[in-house]
Amino acid sequence: MRKTLTYVVALVVVLCSVFSSVFTLDRTEFVYLTRFGQHVATFDGETDAGLHFKWPWPVQTVQRLDHRLQVFDLASAELLTHDPKGKTIDKTLTIDAYVCWQIADKAGVDQFIRTVVSAERARSILGQRISSRLGAEIGNMPLDDLISIAGDEAVEMRMSRFRQRLLGTSHDSESLVDLAQKSYGIKVVDIRLRRFNHPLSVRDDIFARIRSERDKKAADYKSEGERRAADIRSAAEREAKDLLTDAQARALRLRKDADARADAIRNEAHNKDRDFYTFLQKLETYQQILGNSKDVLLLSSKHEIFDLLLKPPRSSNSSPSGTGAGAAMSKQPGKSGGQ
Repeated sequence: MRKTLTYVVALVVVLCSVFSSVFTLDRTEFVYLTRFGQHVATFDGETDAGLHFKWPWPVQTVQRLDHRLQVFDLASAELLTHDPKGKTIDKTLTIDAYVCWQIADKAGVDQFIRTVVSAERARSILGQRISSRLGAEIGNMPLDDLISIAGDEAVEMRMSRFRQRLLGTSHDSESLVDLAQKSYGIKVVDIRLRRFNHPLSVRDDIFARIRSERDKKAADYKSEGERRAADIRSAAEREAKDLLTDAQARALRLRKDADARADAIRNEAHNKDRDFYTFLQKLETYQQILGNSKDVLLLSSKHEIFDLLLKPPRSSNSSPSGTGAGAAMSKQPGKSGGQ
């Protein structure tokens, strides 16, 4: 019985040793192999994926690290923007950002294990350094560079320059990308702003100020519109008055010219046949007098204006035909008699 138990235990130990001597490597992993704590080899899943063998634990141990892109959010922070023109602090913003990183390469795995050990520790170290760099960059930026009504292309270009300043080399410090890779074996891929807003404690006051500024601007627009409308009305009235004055002056000139021309025509006609002109004038006078049926007319034989009514002209064969007042008078009796 004891011998059987010994065989079973020995078989279990052998099987455990065999299983612990074999490990598989996925394409998304790095494997860090050590012998009694000393680094032996590093396997990259992109080139060394598959089945591998090692000495059983505790002689050799395997530590697996994720090779894929890692993302974590930075802690929200209230940062101050700057007004370069006024040399004064402008606004406080609550900034939310996230960081993309990964273990740099096969050579950086050993540096990562020695200095960082785990992904949680990497997020803590990167979060502190990037938050510090982010606060310094935001403090040197005016608010208009972060919040703008410009088009999408302008905003994208502005944010691209901002990321380059965060990741690139500044005037007096080492590049964040180079520092992270050299010190921790970490490749910082990107830093992005997720959102930025005013703190809750001042947000109501800011909205009230915005509404006040908008009301003031609306009042300015209304006042300017009323002023322009008054100017337009005044100009239109002045132009209408000038047009009316010009029209009246032109009408007066036309009437004077017409009266002068009419007088000239009448004078010319009067000079050609004075008797006939006198006859026509009398007929017009009769028409005006006799046209009103309500008037009572008293005729006097002594007034020469009524001579045509009291002593109508008679036809005369001796008068020349077609000329002079006699011809005209000889044709009128038949017509006036009909009236």
